[in-house]
Amino acid sequence: MRKAATDEIAPGEGDGRPEAGGPPSGAEGTGPLGRGPRAATAAAGARSRIPRRREALTGLAFVAPMLVLFIVFRFGPTLGAAFLSVTDYRLSGEWTFIGAGNYTRLLGDDLFWESLGVTVVYTALYVPMTVALALGTAVLLHRTLWMRGFFRGLFFLPYVTSIVLAAVIWKWIYEVQDGLLNASLGLLGAGPVDFLGSESLVLPSIAASSAWKGFGYSMLILLAGLQSIPREVTEAATIDGASGWQRFRWVTLPLLRPVLFFVLVIEAILGFQVFDAMYVMTAGGPVRASYSLVYFLYDSGFKFFDFGYASAVGLVLFVIVLVFSLIQRRLIGRDAD
Repeated sequence: MRKAATDEIAPGEGDGRPEAGGPPSGAEGTGPLGRGPRAATAAAGARSRIPRRREALTGLAFVAPMLVLFIVFRFGPTLGAAFLSVTDYRLSGEWTFIGAGNYTRLLGDDLFWESLGVTVVYTALYVPMTVALALGTAVLLHRTLWMRGFFRGLFFLPYVTSIVLAAVIWKWIYEVQDGLLNASLGLLGAGPVDFLGSESLVLPSIAASSAWKGFGYSMLILLAGLQSIPREVTEAATIDGASGWQRFRWVTLPLLRPVLFFVLVIEAILGFQVFDAMYVMTAGGPVRASYSLVYFLYDSGFKFFDFGYASAVGLVLFVIVLVFSLIQRRLIGRDAD
């Protein structure tokens, strides 16, 4: 009787062992509703992807207006300029495809090389002036606790001033007869100096006025970089006996390198694009000593209406700025990451 009762029990029932050939306990297909852990994990992952997708679409909806404006007013004109640079485009709307004719013409244009040289010299003067002024002011503001907000706004004020207005003011300051700078030199017994009429002084004079106008933006960026440096690092250097200059040279500057690289690139781009100050203060003179590459582009396009040639100048300027930025990245910003 006992053996018969045992024989009536099906295999795998009551002895806790799975049936031969069947899935083990807890395997896929034996969980609740026939789903195992792998299926449940996949379902949870699919549910978690839905909110992420919604967040991405929401963010895209917010940036879509600016993205459209960027494509229409930035990327679109760049493509248009690239097309015009390989054509002979006239004001009437007629154009003729000439391939690399405009670029070949540029290589043989002495005025192009002259304006490029002026631009490079101006940039070499403007960038160190601006970065040094911005860095020095940022360090002073970082160490100053009294009325820091007031001085920060005061130093930033020239940046929000109109470029034309600032150029007019500095043109009056540099005047030979009635200028403020020459009047101050006269009190010291020095003779008047023709800052804007001298071929050797015109570019440093314009670069100094432009540095005064634009250092406020870089100052704020560098100040933010200084404030992000952990205080424990400088305190440790002080405890080790480092002087103020040693802390700045060996602690602050290396940690500030990514921000400094960004500032150098931005200011270099602005230096290569100089036009307004030269147009207002000197009109490219004397003897084209302040005739920049953008000024050359302006004359080609809006004075002689040679739009294809002007577009070629713009594309060349774009390539020059890009190469210069990559060189800066190689020399300065390679360890910035």
